[in-house]
Amino acid sequence: MDDLGHEIVLQKPAQRVIALYGAYNEILAAMGLEDRLVARTKADERPPSIRSKPSIGTHMRPNVELVLSLQPDLILQSAGRREATAVVEQLRRHGQNVAVFHPRRFTELFDVIERIGRLTGRPREAADLIYRLRERIGAVAKKLSGISRRPRVFFEVRYPNLLGAGRGSMVNDVIERAGGVNCLESSKKLTRIGMEALIRSAPDAYILQKGPMNPEPCSPASRGSHFWVLEAVKHGRILTVDEQVYSRPGPRSVNAVEELAAFLHPDRFTR
Repeated sequence: MDDLGHEIVLQKPAQRVIALYGAYNEILAAMGLEDRLVARTKADERPPSIRSKPSIGTHMRPNVELVLSLQPDLILQSAGRREATAVVEQLRRHGQNVAVFHPRRFTELFDVIERIGRLTGRPREAADLIYRLRERIGAVAKKLSGISRRPRVFFEVRYPNLLGAGRGSMVNDVIERAGGVNCLESSKKLTRIGMEALIRSAPDAYILQKGPMNPEPCSPASRGSHFWVLEAVKHGRILTVDEQVYSRPGPRSVNAVEELAAFLHPDRFTR
């Protein structure tokens, strides 16, 4: 059963897989199954071997005819915008097996990995991957044990037209497991925020992602005096991070926890 309640029944483990969302390529590669990937979307470059695969368009608007010509026995997609759902329905009308997932925290991510393991006939490899990721998260939690204070964190998704990560996102779980607290109380994945509201949220640390949604972010310290009101900016507590590592739920989400924890609590990670 996928995250939209659709049952996927395969007569045999999937051998030809197309992931319309790049994180699922990374999951399959981490399970040692990257040879089963038969295509990529235009923006996907991980694992490196996928660059030689045929490009079937974008995550939101794949070329359906090209997808069908590659004869996949499993297609993986991420739930989200309406356009993605429309493509899923179109592929299903053509008889394709499409599994749609929407992990927003690590427990859900591990559940997705387990289901991908079942669909590919590799439950042991999935379990091994989940174990390795849990071990690394546990190691961070051990180092953070007994911290006296959790810094308030603002995660910038996009600027200008300021957009932040709310508490319905994978980023929120990354922040919490890294020993911080999301200064935005919105339950949404993404939330628009004005400068006055940002000042009231009083972030101790300002994280800004760089990637497709925020291609060339300038430092908040260079944006004018209104940003210098923020304690995070005054004290230089600014970190630029990779959008695909932080905002795309996958194995590298654990890298995000490790990096952010070391930034927020450097005293716990000194060697």
